[in-house]
Amino acid sequence: MEISAGDTAWILTASALVLLMTPALGFFYGGMVRRKNATATIFQSYIIIALISVQWVLFGYSLAFGPDKAGIIGGIEWFGLRGVGLEANQDYGPTIPHQAFMVFQLMFAIITPALITGAFAERMKFKTFMIFILLWATFVYDPVAHWVWASGGWLRNLGVLDFAGGAVVHITSGIAALSAALTFKTRLGFRREPMDAHNVPFVLLGAGMLWFGWFGFNAGSALAAGAVATSAFVVTNTAGAMGALTWMTLAWWRGGKPSAIGAVSGGVVGLAAVTPASGYINPAAALLIGLGGGIFCFMACRLRARLGFDDSLDVFGCHGVGGVWGILATGIFASTAVNSSGGDGLLAGNPGQFYVQLLAAVVIGLYTYFMTFILLKVLDRTMGLNVHNDDEMSGLDISQHGEQAYQ
Repeated sequence: MEISAGDTAWILTASALVLLMTPALGFFYGGMVRRKNATATIFQSYIIIALISVQWVLFGYSLAFGPDKAGIIGGIEWFGLRGVGLEANQDYGPTIPHQAFMVFQLMFAIITPALITGAFAERMKFKTFMIFILLWATFVYDPVAHWVWASGGWLRNLGVLDFAGGAVVHITSGIAALSAALTFKTRLGFRREPMDAHNVPFVLLGAGMLWFGWFGFNAGSALAAGAVATSAFVVTNTAGAMGALTWMTLAWWRGGKPSAIGAVSGGVVGLAAVTPASGYINPAAALLIGLGGGIFCFMACRLRARLGFDDSLDVFGCHGVGGVWGILATGIFASTAVNSSGGDGLLAGNPGQFYVQLLAAVVIGLYTYFMTFILLKVLDRTMGLNVHNDDEMSGLDISQHGEQAYQ
């Protein structure tokens, strides 16, 4: 097949949309921390763009999508993008240049570790942070992306359906966040002092930009401008809307007032939950996935508050739980009537798809948790994870960067 100008234009546009999600996440997270940590929190998302962009070009893309090695990892044959040119690769988008696919996947590799930063917000050393992100991308994200999406990946060969990253992005980031929250020391004054969001408009701005970018995230994963991209676009918006209404309603019922942060958190979890299914389901299923995401993630965040571990911005409750629900829901609602290149789920008479999805969630969750734990423990012993108490008290803006968000 020849390169399609329309498909190429859409994938490059979608890549830009997904890139926007990372600074959007910075605003989303930055508004939820205390004012003394606003710059540091937003900057973590920004610098990940630079760090992972270089890692991906040098060896990350080759490890994730390069020539398969036993279904586990890609080789280093594509180091420095050698062999990744402007012609199409039949395995990764037959109508777009190989580099267009590469740069689209880069944006996923960027935002996934950025999601984890909410778990240790307000307390990580910046030097350790940089090393951790580089190692985590190399030893967690790249192998899991290969398992699920690469030609020859063992989970792809089993028939796992993950259209846009429910397992690769949301389960890995959410489970890594849980591992980090249980490994880091809690913030000073945690559960004794108020640690409310310092800038709710930032949170709303970031969430709105995330929603906008998510159309590139999910619809772009069709890798072509056509019917599947259109369907993914529609169900993405539908699930996000249902998630927002569900969480707001639950918060209103439990707390007596409709929470703005609750509504946008629900929108994000609805979008996260529909991500793996977005190319395989109809709008009715998207409503149910958004509803489930809003309910399950709301309950998970309330449970976390009761258990008392310090996942600063509830990354596990939103992305971990939302990702697991989404990958399982794909095994329930997927239909070849929507996408003939996908598969049928439980409701379409194929219970085996649900079990394959469950296997993927369990294996990826366990691998991510323990690999993240090992990386953090090694870094804690060698460099230290938490900033010194005095630095935490003064805030990371000043102690780590010498720059205040507000003068």
